[in-house]
Amino acid sequence: MRVAIIGASGQLGTDLVEVFGEDPSFEVIPLTHKDLDVTVPETMKVLKELKPDIIINTAAYVRVDDAELYPEKAFAVNTIGALNVAKISRDIDAINVYISTDYVFDGKKRKPYTEEDAPNPINIYGTSKYAGEIFTRNYSEKYYIIRVASLYGKAGARGKGGNFVNWVIERAKLGDELKIVNDQFMSPTYTIDVAKTLKEFLKISPEWGIYHMVNEGYCSWYEFAKTIFEILGWDIKIKPIKSSELNRPARRPKFSALENMELHRLNLKMPSWKDGLKRYLKEDIFNVSEKSCLTC
Repeated sequence: MRVAIIGASGQLGTDLVEVFGEDPSFEVIPLTHKDLDVTVPETMKVLKELKPDIIINTAAYVRVDDAELYPEKAFAVNTIGALNVAKISRDIDAINVYISTDYVFDGKKRKPYTEEDAPNPINIYGTSKYAGEIFTRNYSEKYYIIRVASLYGKAGARGKGGNFVNWVIERAKLGDELKIVNDQFMSPTYTIDVAKTLKEFLKISPEWGIYHMVNEGYCSWYEFAKTIFEILGWDIKIKPIKSSELNRPARRPKFSALENMELHRLNLKMPSWKDGLKRYLKEDIFNVSEKSCLTC
């Protein structure tokens, strides 16, 4: 199968290109912003020429706080971009895979969200992604909406300027005081695990619909940071704080952990978040840079 990966140089896109490229069942077509812009319909014509069987759309505006200040930017990529991809996928009869987020939920459930729970985003970023889900569902003949959460990977999140794991390590190396929120819970997810699971998922060809794809389990950002240093064996002090102390423009759901209910029905299982973190630190610790995490 020919797989076009939009956002191929991004954090998730990089791992998708690598994982799918290693499998002879797939022919990978990596597409970066230079190749096409999801916000510009005219540039989507390249997909008609390439004729992929599957389009994986990882393009996203992920700066959560900036989205509150510049909502038009978030909706242009996350919503209109999703619409443009949905239309072209329908025109060329391709499977449309839209990467969404845990931030489509409001966090009031206080236990992991399943695919059956109703979205109710509380910030512009989440709303723009949910609108993208609606366009994907209503304008694609064949589609999968894949919700991921709190991603980290070797390529970093270009839109954020790094990822949370690299950020806390760099702050610790610089001797900065670490203050991490302890009242927001999520499912930290290693991008390589998403890539590997998505590859197996597409081989199964399940029913069209919404699927959660995160590392199993959940924790607070504070616990996540503590676990990073425990694995590294570093004695680093972290001060737990409330999210209200950060005074950020965008509200975050207090509990946005996801449950991979539909994956379990397919007998697909993601590794635990601690297992994913251990492998990331073992495989990518020497790639840690001085990037900053702007929106975690």
